[in-house]
Amino acid sequence: MIDKISGKVSYAVLSFGGLLGVGDDHYPLPWQALKYDTNLGGYVTGITHDQLRGAPKYADESSWNWSDPATTRAVNAYYGVPVA
Repeated sequence: MIDKISGKVSYAVLSFGGLLGVGDDHYPLPWQALKYDTNLGGYVTGITHDQLRGAPKYADESSWNWSDPATTRAVNAYYGVPVA
């Protein structure tokens, strides 16, 4: 998710479950929780499976309000990451 005002990446959204993209859940992960691993050629995180299981999530875009500061604060607080 890119912040409309700053133009910076704020969140990566992970998608799990469902079948062929139908019925899956979306988990916003603060960009600061990701680190680029040059050996893997991709991003990694220290988030555990248990943490992700209880993480804030949404079923579809219409059920999530990115413009609500309380929502973004809650996601960042869950992962222990300050709001950028």
